[in-house]
Amino acid sequence: MVSSLDGMIAKKDNSVSWFETSDYFGKGASVSEKEQEEFLKTIDCYVMGARTYEHALELSKSYGWAYGDVPTIVVTHRNLPLERKNIEFYSGNLDKLVNERLKPKYKNVWLVGGAMLAKDFIRLKLADEIRLSVLPIILGDGTLFFDHIGHEQVLHLKDVTAYKTGMVELWYEIKND
Repeated sequence: MVSSLDGMIAKKDNSVSWFETSDYFGKGASVSEKEQEEFLKTIDCYVMGARTYEHALELSKSYGWAYGDVPTIVVTHRNLPLERKNIEFYSGNLDKLVNERLKPKYKNVWLVGGAMLAKDFIRLKLADEIRLSVLPIILGDGTLFFDHIGHEQVLHLKDVTAYKTGMVELWYEIKND
């Protein structure tokens, strides 16, 4: 997930133009396109909520479909347009989705959003890690990522990386003991 320093993942109008940062942190790491491509190759399947899917469809008109041909499951109760052959819709129990459909078939599933679906996965103990990229901006208002999860969640910091753009990536293991 990408968030502002104050924990927002989107402005009230759902825009993410603030993702583009002009900040510069000299001691930060650089990310090459090759490194990004190598990382993306490790993802076997994407899971997203309906609003994230709709937003991705809108962005794809300008930038192309960000998830390539990787299988993508959209969790929704609504009737949405099926735009690509590698997309399927799922409506039902998330525990069944993870344990009966995802675990037997995929090794590295990436939950790309949105906030409500991510909170459900955390609450139901269906997520293993959280990777949060914090951008150098305070939005002051918008959609919060971690509001009202409903219980305390212990995490273990696996890694942290500061980038030249001023973004900081926090990588946590979720302790589900």
